[in-house]
Amino acid sequence: MEPPQSPGPSLSIELSEEVAEGVYSNLVMISHSPEEFILDFIRVMPGVPKARVKSRIVVTPGHAKRLLAALADNIQRYEGQHGEIGDVGQQQVRFTGPSGEA
Repeated sequence: MEPPQSPGPSLSIELSEEVAEGVYSNLVMISHSPEEFILDFIRVMPGVPKARVKSRIVVTPGHAKRLLAALADNIQRYEGQHGEIGDVGQQQVRFTGPSGEA
């Protein structure tokens, strides 16, 4: 019989008050290079022709894949508690900024 394995080292995570407030986003644009994925979180307001990137997150390809799995798991648990999330289709946005290449 093998001895029980102890969990890995613990990680203390600090969340400042400013970051804890969060940033609302209703659009995300994703681009990538060979080394990274770039997620631009944007807030689009009705009737306003210009939108602003509110936050940019840059992650490694491995982290992007783990994020995808974590989101899928959380959506499955959410739908188990609250019912299926309706498919709202893709929002058509005309992008007039710089190229998505990094």
